[in-house]
Amino acid sequence: MTKPELIDAVAKRTGMKKKDVDATVNAALDVITETVGRRQEVSLVGFGTFDVRTRAARTGRNPRTGQAIRIPERTVSVFRPGRKLREAAGG
Repeated sequence: MTKPELIDAVAKRTGMKKKDVDATVNAALDVITETVGRRQEVSLVGFGTFDVRTRAARTGRNPRTGQAIRIPERTVSVFRPGRKLREAAGG
């Protein structure tokens, strides 16, 4: 499902105007993005948790040459699905 399809589905389900749903969805995504950007967790009970983790530096290999390369430490965004989402996906 794409973002416009999500907006259509929510508008149909709630009876709200698409314009209002679009603004609401964009605002929610902006708040999640800003919060995770501040390295804080966003937990939506039943749906899942957005979080930031640090991946440790490690040694990798260049697949073309086989030469060892150093991969630096980096910060990544992660999503852990909640129970309802896992169950809906069959897991």
